[in-house]
Amino acid sequence: MQDLLLSYYGDDLTGSTDVMEALELGGIPTVLFMRQPEEAQLAQFAHCRAVGLAGSSRSESPQWMDTHLKDAFAWLKTLGAEICHYKVCSTFDSSPTIGSIGRAIEIGRSVFAQDSVPLVVGAPQLKRYTAFGHLFAGYRDKYYRIDRHPVMSRHPATPMDEADLLIHLSRQTRLASGLLDLATLRSADRSAAFDRLAADGAAIVLIDVDSPESQALAGKEIWRTRKQGGSFVVGSSGVEYALLAEWAETAVVRAESRFSAPGAAGRVAVVSGSCSPTTERQIRHALTDGFDGIEVDPIQLVSENSGQAIARAAASGRASLGAGRSVILYTALGPAADRGAEIDRQQGARHKLGRGLGTLLRQLTEEQDLKRVIIAGGDTSSHALGQMGVDALTVRMPLPASPGSPLCVAHSRIAAIDGLEVALKGGQVGTDRYFSAIRDGLGG
Repeated sequence: MQDLLLSYYGDDLTGSTDVMEALELGGIPTVLFMRQPEEAQLAQFAHCRAVGLAGSSRSESPQWMDTHLKDAFAWLKTLGAEICHYKVCSTFDSSPTIGSIGRAIEIGRSVFAQDSVPLVVGAPQLKRYTAFGHLFAGYRDKYYRIDRHPVMSRHPATPMDEADLLIHLSRQTRLASGLLDLATLRSADRSAAFDRLAADGAAIVLIDVDSPESQALAGKEIWRTRKQGGSFVVGSSGVEYALLAEWAETAVVRAESRFSAPGAAGRVAVVSGSCSPTTERQIRHALTDGFDGIEVDPIQLVSENSGQAIARAAASGRASLGAGRSVILYTALGPAADRGAEIDRQQGARHKLGRGLGTLLRQLTEEQDLKRVIIAGGDTSSHALGQMGVDALTVRMPLPASPGSPLCVAHSRIAAIDGLEVALKGGQVGTDRYFSAIRDGLGG
């Protein structure tokens, strides 16, 4: 592929589509592969200037990363992009044993033989901000330090109990780190300060971002410090927004993005493995707006009799869709319904739950000839879409009201799946009428 600006690995599927949306809004054609593609598949998207690889490392162990991330980064490096980005969630939720960002940085730094790795987490577009190394996030028109956030401080798998990101990282890696804080970033000494941090042994350099202005400055540093053969960078989709500002200013990218509204779908099917209160409100709203709700017992879905649970849910979904109604099949309705403690008694059960929802959604898609579907839940999406037979995704339409969760088009060798419109949303993403808006083609 020629003139490749960026390659990336997304630590979950919704995060991967978040990056794709940001790039497409900036006029950069992008393709997201579900697994390392064959040469013929890659050639189909030769016009793209950014290539992504969707992963599941956000919910995996460091031991899993040692094998899978090393291979993924090595392949991405062969593409020769100017920047290779390991994409993490803008809430930075991770732990030493699950989704370790520290371990991912160690692996990427080794593959790219890079002394210092830039880290950008703040993304004002998503209401995420870093100031003097601390992370803040918006929630329902209020703003919280991440360790006091009403949702992320209580995340069922990786609760955020530390807002200082470098302290948080120190629990996951022994690599030395440094901070390019807001005051220094905005000074004439910005580049010299970055270089001093690297020269003094900072293997990780966190760059504060609290506004479009500081974001643009962060983009200048990432682009300035790139090296021949590609540079490894870590962070949220704030990395893309930062680079896009720099690319626009320096005319690296000249194209404009254009998207047409997809129109109403009539019937859609939703599967949700999210326990988020945001998703709860979205489900409750949809149930008042033409959707049927079908509760799927998550314990049965991960049991030895999971096939029977899927068959029962499919029968209920089939009845609703056959009657011309949209349907939501969900394993939880908000935090109060979270059964994570029971699920975790069985090793690998969370992954199995996602795969079960994906199997269910594929059955309904093929049987009912659906043209548009939705998967809710960051971890759920990664494992569910893996059961759908999708090879790659491209953006159909960004959703301005719900940034980070575009409507995508599936590319597949399976006729019933090829061309399917798919929306993937993290638990915290979207307005209350998200599901209805996707059904009606209104943009989130």
